[in-house]
Amino acid sequence: MSILNKKTVDDINAKGKRVLVRCDFNVPLKDGVITDENRINAALPTIQKLINDGAKVILCSHLGKPKNGPEAKFSLAPVAARLTEKLGKEVVFAADDTVVGENAKAAVAAMKDGDVVLLENTRFRAEETKNGEAFSKDLASLCDIYVNDAFGAAHRAHCSTVGVTEYVEEAAVGYLMGKELKYLGNAVEDPERPFVTILGGAKVADKLNVIENLLNKAERLTFLSSAAVWLSHSFALSATPAVFQSLTKQRLTTAAKCSKRRRKRA
Repeated sequence: MSILNKKTVDDINAKGKRVLVRCDFNVPLKDGVITDENRINAALPTIQKLINDGAKVILCSHLGKPKNGPEAKFSLAPVAARLTEKLGKEVVFAADDTVVGENAKAAVAAMKDGDVVLLENTRFRAEETKNGEAFSKDLASLCDIYVNDAFGAAHRAHCSTVGVTEYVEEAAVGYLMGKELKYLGNAVEDPERPFVTILGGAKVADKLNVIENLLNKAERLTFLSSAAVWLSHSFALSATPAVFQSLTKQRLTTAAKCSKRRRKRA
């Protein structure tokens, strides 16, 4: 047991076990060709470790944002092909629009120790982003152990990141997740001073809990680009209750409170 009291792949006995690994294979594609392999490369150490340990390695991930169910352009088939080349062994792609349908179940049932199967895009199931119970149970039914190595998606309460853990007996984090947790844990809990944080990106609503937590730890918070615009707009609206109450996103109130607290401490 290590890394902020999280069990890691080094703490599990995976030999002969079916291990479902949530990876982040949300890679950019152009005409079906992967144009940036960094996320695939980052997942390789955990996958190779489990192969070497004799696990039956079942990989899953989302790719893009399918809006109308399964869409060929969001298939993980190109990722399976690239993983086959990088691992030097076949990665069986379970082409299954329901992700955990007959094709996927058959592929997993046929696995031998050290084999690797990649499931289809988890977002082909509408329940994925809603953390639906049925899909969470479907994913859990494929495995004995669950490993989360998708740091880039870990903040989302989806079936493949959160729901599945309710129905497996053992769960752990992979090497990529462990590295990020260790880095962030040290940076936030025992930072060098002065501690200045820089936040950017468009999805500010996803960062509000992080912002609130950092308010009591950092000497200064700096917001870049659209994050600064979004927050500034929210703070301005907080001064006009009539307008503010008309907003549909209730979490803007949290952003406004963050602003006031921040200005008091400045």
